[in-house]
Amino acid sequence: MPMPPPVAAACELLGLDPLHVADEGCLVAFVAPAACRRPCTCCPSGTQARRIGRVTSEHSSRVVIRTLLGAARAVDMLVGEQLPRIC
Repeated sequence: MPMPPPVAAACELLGLDPLHVADEGCLVAFVAPAACRRPCTCCPSGTQARRIGRVTSEHSSRVVIRTLLGAARAVDMLVGEQLPRIC
């Protein structure tokens, strides 16, 4: 998943999972494959829109991501409260 280098570095330094830290302005949407071929019209400029995955039958009802090392890991539901923004 695309992530600004400063965010990745801060999360690594603090031992945080960036998927569980509050982040304004991000949207993950499931859209039909044909919609991925067109520019994103829901974003003001469309420049930040990225295809980050696909739905498969291999991991039905789970979200699985690839780590930077190429391993697969499940994205678990957040337990407890999301970490608040501190800036």
